[in-house]
Amino acid sequence: MSVSYSSHYQDFTRLDQWLYYLENLHSTEIDMGLSRIGKVAQCLAIDLSFAKVITVAGTNGKGTTCAFIENALLLHQNNGLTPTVAVYSSPHIEHFNERLRFNKQDVKDQPLMAAFKQIEEARADISLTYYEYTTLAALLVLMKLKPQFIILEVGLGGRLDATNIIDADIAVITTIDLDHQNFLGDDRESIGFEKAGIMRQGQDIIVGDSNIPQSVLKHAHTLHAHHGDKLFLRDAEFIVKSETPCWQWQSKQIILKGLEATFIPQDNVATALMVLQTLDIPLTTDMVNKIISITKVAGRTELIKQIKHCDVILDVGHNPQATRYLASHLKRVKEQANYQNIYAVVAMLGDKDISASLLSLKDDVDFWYTAALSVPRAATRETMQSKLASFTNEVNCFDNIGEAFKMANKKASSSDLILVFGSFFTVAQIRSQLITG
Repeated sequence: MSVSYSSHYQDFTRLDQWLYYLENLHSTEIDMGLSRIGKVAQCLAIDLSFAKVITVAGTNGKGTTCAFIENALLLHQNNGLTPTVAVYSSPHIEHFNERLRFNKQDVKDQPLMAAFKQIEEARADISLTYYEYTTLAALLVLMKLKPQFIILEVGLGGRLDATNIIDADIAVITTIDLDHQNFLGDDRESIGFEKAGIMRQGQDIIVGDSNIPQSVLKHAHTLHAHHGDKLFLRDAEFIVKSETPCWQWQSKQIILKGLEATFIPQDNVATALMVLQTLDIPLTTDMVNKIISITKVAGRTELIKQIKHCDVILDVGHNPQATRYLASHLKRVKEQANYQNIYAVVAMLGDKDISASLLSLKDDVDFWYTAALSVPRAATRETMQSKLASFTNEVNCFDNIGEAFKMANKKASSSDLILVFGSFFTVAQIRSQLITG
């Protein structure tokens, strides 16, 4: 059902009413470009110059990098005062309010609804996507809260993402790999160009990918960003060394030895540490280990121990790079916890590289349970079954992902592990069952 511009929004008294309205407002879910949002932002006088702004782009690792920076800033005191820190991220897992948090607390409904009303009155006949609309709302709320630090997680790409209407002080690129090829290009060079679009002249630029595309370097150089001055690259300005059982991070200024194992990908911690050094945050091994110990992110290799059943790992990984990391993580946890079998519960979106994503895990998963998600872009059950059947005979198909998880939970023993992955939608549905059930 399409909803056109009308004053009936004034009757909305609940956030879910607003969100339904926004979901049906624009003709397509993804419609990249900054012209529409730019015009409305100008009408709203969007301005975040009161804060130090960090924009984080990348194929994977954005959310965990943001979380580590956030935790570090909130642990750092300046003259006895703790700074105020806000994070805008997407998508959410269970509740829309997860997209905007201030000092680790999700923003309440009322400020968001007030921002939606303000946008509705300013946009006139300009059509905005759900993401553009909600990004503007987050920026309006931030203008009222006025945190000292704002961390913006890019949604898709970078150059044409709604968050890129903001000129950040620091630009971060975590990793660059194949995903969203329909919008960003078919190779890492093309995708790198889109990610590099968040860069600005005079910014500090941090890149956490060891194999950086030339398109990123070329764009940085056109902005006169030079190594060690404004451009900080993995394996150049900062490096990581393994030290069994710990690891080491070093830059040209400091060496941090004896770092403990991380709950989030170690590479993202390494990138975040370079951001913190750029912000002149004093770093010590003890401090970093404290941040490591508290940085866990929902749906990112999240371990949930069920009382009556086996352990469950939830991961939103939905592209080949993410599932390659997931495979390496499973090998470690299986060895540490001595799990007997791994049951995978998976559902994905149809526009993802399903085959390559699943193949990364073919040697680690013993039994597969799949279904289609109840969203427009979902891969069909037949598609998922066909992709899995190319390398395994242990495929079980169900009408919905909830039933798939229920059956895996019934079949697995207490010494087994269930892995739920493939999409934010997949994790959201199963996580809500585990947390509330």
